[in-house]
Amino acid sequence: MAKRAAGFLIFRRLRERIEYLMLQASYGQHHWSPPKGHVDPGEDDFKTALRETTEESGYLETDLRIFKNQTRTLEYKVKGHDKAVVYWLAELVDPAKEVKLSDEHQDLKWLERDNAIEIAGYGDFADMVRHFDDKIKQNYDQL
Repeated sequence: MAKRAAGFLIFRRLRERIEYLMLQASYGQHHWSPPKGHVDPGEDDFKTALRETTEESGYLETDLRIFKNQTRTLEYKVKGHDKAVVYWLAELVDPAKEVKLSDEHQDLKWLERDNAIEIAGYGDFADMVRHFDDKIKQNYDQL
């Protein structure tokens, strides 16, 4: 069975720009990703996404407008083991609110779509970001 993780693809609006929060891990390959983490026993995916986002960014559920009907699951292998990560789309309500990084991360960046895709470096992540970005730009009021 695949290991499960969950998180939020958090975006903010700055004038005409849409930027996505990317965090750089302080371990391993120092990869970049949105806030996410492993599902604990007895915990559902959504509760995991909330807990991990608070732990890794300092953002509470009240800091975010979460689009519960906008979700994507990425499936891939890590060290030969299957992993599934479910992401929900979420908007930072106050775009000026600062991130409070945990020890799990060493840096953060707010990046526009193409730069977020480039820094993450994974095709399925790119597809997810493009999908959500299109939804935001074309159908924001219907999210």
